[in-house]
Amino acid sequence: MNTPEPTPDLAAQLTEVLLRDHDVPAVLGAIAELAAAQLSGDRVVLCGIILKRAKRNTVVATSSAEAQVMDEHQAGFDEGPCLEAQKTEALISVPDVRHENRWPKYMSEVRDHGLRSILAVPLKIGTTATAAMNFYARDTGSFDATDIAIAQRYTEVASQMVAIALRIAQHAEDAEDRRRAMESRTAIDLAVGIIMGQNRCSQEQAVGILKAASNHRNVKLRELAEQITNKVGQATPSTSFEP
Repeated sequence: MNTPEPTPDLAAQLTEVLLRDHDVPAVLGAIAELAAAQLSGDRVVLCGIILKRAKRNTVVATSSAEAQVMDEHQAGFDEGPCLEAQKTEALISVPDVRHENRWPKYMSEVRDHGLRSILAVPLKIGTTATAAMNFYARDTGSFDATDIAIAQRYTEVASQMVAIALRIAQHAEDAEDRRRAMESRTAIDLAVGIIMGQNRCSQEQAVGILKAASNHRNVKLRELAEQITNKVGQATPSTSFEP
């Protein structure tokens, strides 16, 4: 049997998603919708993506409100095929949830919603995050070898787009961190200058005074610096910084 391929313009569609929106949840949402369309055909297939980044909350993106509820339950219970596929980087197929004994709390919710088949496929996006895609259907045995091959081919292409979106997001976050650091440095430097002028002291002494006041008042150094400069200049100091 030949391996089936997603629609010929899939790569172009996913590239358009990335060009249109760099926000990671939005990119994942669009990818989930396209994935559901890939497998739906003459039936309804729901799709959800769970992405976990280091030191950040799990992000859930779905093709529909019902899939959203299912993946929220999965993330809330911290158990389920999608999370397992994340951890093991292995495809997981559940042809009939009524006879599935793993993940009991989550499976109970799936049954109550009338869903009967689940397919979980990991996304390969690098070492800084893990992700997997969940497909749901209302009939038992819905995902055969052809469907699995299509889902795997889709996730291969989608993984590249998610990895790029994550890199873009990381660069944006790094730039924002640098901007905030520059603004903090500017406020502190201005406050030190004000203290030097008011107390006729050296820069080192002014820094010591500012730190001592910060500790005594239990206020962050930047916040205290902004309070001092506000009293003098009537505005929060800012810096010109191009990320």
